[in-house]
Amino acid sequence: MKSDRVSTGSQALDDLLGGGLERRTITQIYGEAASGKSTLCLMAAVANLRSGNSVVYIDTEGFSVERFSQIAGENAGAFADRLYLFEPIDFAQQGAMIADAEGLLRKREDAPVGLLVMDSATALYRTELDLGREALRKLSHHMVKLLGLAKKYDIPVLITNQIFMDVERDRVSGLGGTALEHISKAIVRLEKKDSVRRAMLRKHRSRPEGLSFDFVLTGDGIRKV
Repeated sequence: MKSDRVSTGSQALDDLLGGGLERRTITQIYGEAASGKSTLCLMAAVANLRSGNSVVYIDTEGFSVERFSQIAGENAGAFADRLYLFEPIDFAQQGAMIADAEGLLRKREDAPVGLLVMDSATALYRTELDLGREALRKLSHHMVKLLGLAKKYDIPVLITNQIFMDVERDRVSGLGGTALEHISKAIVRLEKKDSVRRAMLRKHRSRPEGLSFDFVLTGDGIRKV
């Protein structure tokens, strides 16, 4: 019987999330620049590739082949054959590529897609903020489409998000406001202090908010400290 959880490639993050990424839902990781968001995405992708599945990876910030190779190790070349990489250059293209991803998800051959990653969901949205509500409407549409793919193909979706200061609630929040917050079943915030990062649970359906662990970035991913 297929597990309802998919490993992130980090035991500490799996434990924080109650066993890993939940199928049929969106898990969101948000934090400031260089807090480790992309590393966690790559670790989850490599863990999925290592299990024999394929991965759809939508990268709006510049995919690091070097970092992927570090985390994948000697299997990087073989894994790359099952990594379907999309690199949209604007917000409209981001939406089109989410739609295009379904063709890959539909394939049920030797290595079906087991994970969809979007790093970051809001980098291109940020360039459209002058459009106000229309930009937010588009972002919401992208997220609804991703959730639909997660449910239809029984896979987890992992997204990253950037941060802003929410003056009304006097706290740092993820971009996209309630649109992204409501659609994400689990949310992890990354904080950075010198060389140490902290992953803190901000939302989960069955685990208390505020659970956390500290980690450092390493050559092949992260290490809990």
